[in-house]
Amino acid sequence: MEATHTPVLSDRVVALLAPALLRPEAVLVDATVGLAGHASALLDACPTARLIGLDRDPQALEHSRARLADRADRATLVHAVYDQLPTVLDALGLTEVHGVLFDLGVSSLQLDSDERGFSYSRDAPLDMRMDPGRGRTAADVVNTYDADELTRILRHYGEERFARRIASAVVAERAREPFVSSARLADLVRRTIPAATRRNGGNPAKRTFQALRIEVNGELEALARALPAALDALAVGGRLVVLAYHSLEDRMVKRAFAARVRPDVPPDLPVIPPDAAPTMRWLTRGGETPSADEVAANPRASAAKLRAVERIAPPSGTSGIFGAFGTPGPAGPGGAAGGAA
Repeated sequence: MEATHTPVLSDRVVALLAPALLRPEAVLVDATVGLAGHASALLDACPTARLIGLDRDPQALEHSRARLADRADRATLVHAVYDQLPTVLDALGLTEVHGVLFDLGVSSLQLDSDERGFSYSRDAPLDMRMDPGRGRTAADVVNTYDADELTRILRHYGEERFARRIASAVVAERAREPFVSSARLADLVRRTIPAATRRNGGNPAKRTFQALRIEVNGELEALARALPAALDALAVGGRLVVLAYHSLEDRMVKRAFAARVRPDVPPDLPVIPPDAAPTMRWLTRGGETPSADEVAANPRASAAKLRAVERIAPPSGTSGIFGAFGTPGPAGPGGAAGGAA
């Protein structure tokens, strides 16, 4: 599995986070440690940094543990969803961290494991749980949600134009026999979507499977809780990097970051009070994307958008001594000051 896993925009992630981690006792949180591709590169680049790696997938944690065995003294791996970050840090006695990384979406391990049901290109039990031991499966959703609810998740999470048509077909077909396999669902979606549409845009089941995965794992709700928690946990000079692969995720990231990099005052206010000044600054200009060469080598990188911010001031109402960094200077080797598109 490690041989097939290529972390997306790895060099750029390291360049952005390393300036915050090249100091004694720096703490990095990889909130989606997966197969530890990014985490391994960051520990190599930052030899004094300590890693806190979170993942909801026990199989991913086992792979990470094996990959990081030679650096086990610097790596703490925790079975947790990323919105549990405050609880994890509290349990470890940490009040702040210096770098946080989110690599969102489905992992290579999950896509490539035949029994997990994430892929529409092979037959498997219709599961899609990132933590196979917890919660409802995709089969539960497909077999129990009414047509309106199925339409909602397909339209909202999958941005599927034919959401109503697919939902109605699912409800009719499950009355004959409940869905248990990914291949049967993928075939139904393919037959339901108009032929002219099937000829363009790749596998027509892609959007349906994406929507079900997001619903099953509560990904957007967890992200909505995790982003402010991660921003709040950063020490001054600390950096947060997010790789998103879905427009809804990327929009949430952009809004969460933008709220911290602009003054908390009306736009026409001539003077910004100190307690309303921005606490973050952009390190990226808009959503950065992989190069054509990287996408050619790793097609799964094609949808990625990277955004990053750095804390430049403590939260309002706290003392100026927040963390060990002091006041940051100009953008370092991984950063670019300025606005985001």
